[in-house]
Amino acid sequence: MYSKIIGTGSYLPGKVLTNYDLEKIVDTSHDWIFTRSGIVERHIAAEGELASDLAEQASRRAIEAAGISVEDIDLVIVATTTPDQIFPSTACILQDKLGIKQGAAFDVQAVCSGFVYALNTADLFIRGGQARNALVVGTEVLSRLLNWEDRTTCVLFGDGAGAVVLQASETPGILSAKLHADGHHRGMLQATGHIGKGAVQGDPFIKMDGQAVFKFAVKVLSEVVEEVLAENQLQGSDIDWLVPHQANIRIMEATAKKLGLSMDNVVVTVAHHGNTSAASIPLALDTAVRDGRIRPGQHVLLEAVGGGFTWGAILLRW
Repeated sequence: MYSKIIGTGSYLPGKVLTNYDLEKIVDTSHDWIFTRSGIVERHIAAEGELASDLAEQASRRAIEAAGISVEDIDLVIVATTTPDQIFPSTACILQDKLGIKQGAAFDVQAVCSGFVYALNTADLFIRGGQARNALVVGTEVLSRLLNWEDRTTCVLFGDGAGAVVLQASETPGILSAKLHADGHHRGMLQATGHIGKGAVQGDPFIKMDGQAVFKFAVKVLSEVVEEVLAENQLQGSDIDWLVPHQANIRIMEATAKKLGLSMDNVVVTVAHHGNTSAASIPLALDTAVRDGRIRPGQHVLLEAVGGGFTWGAILLRW
């Protein structure tokens, strides 16, 4: 038994914050942001709009695209760094909002690698016979973890959600996946705050060593992609579409160069939503599926790196 993506969906909140808007609230400029990240604008969740709300919109679109009903979903996995609450899981909350009353539901927390981790997990559930139709979602409201006086972080992140429906199949869809983590590097990118005695303890805002993250990301992404390609006896030139985590255009360019891929074969959406962490790959994937770039029979490679540090790649035959 294999698994195949049969539907994709995405959602971005209505409020748009451009680089020019940020010039008014922090010491930065459109040119400074764009040349270093490729970002032009990002979306910000409305007051009271939660990760599960964004996830619901993306999920309904994915389920509609898949041509199935909520009664067919028997597994819900949500990748998020910004859950609605401490517990229950955002997956259980989403399950309730969608009217799904069967199967398992849980969250995965691997920061920007979350969707890759979640999709691999869903694939293993299906291959093991424990699920037939899995809803896999990446959803984030990262704007609530930003210090709007810190120009090194507040210009990079945004809110959004993306979802896929993964279905059991007799023919391969997901060909292979590789996941890694090394907690020794956790200090490069983190938000250390936590709840204690009824209040936030420590620093709840995102802190990042940008140069260290860039060097680490390019190295491990190239390695994990080569690992997946070697397992399938493929070369970089065999990849029709690279769908990377949408963090920084320079990281994407460096990774593509190491693979010998033209940027024409890389799905890039970061300009319009910034770094949406676990939501970024399914957002980009949905864009490329709906505009017709990704077609049946093509090789599609997903890859991501995030705080933890975590990283991974998944190879698909669409």
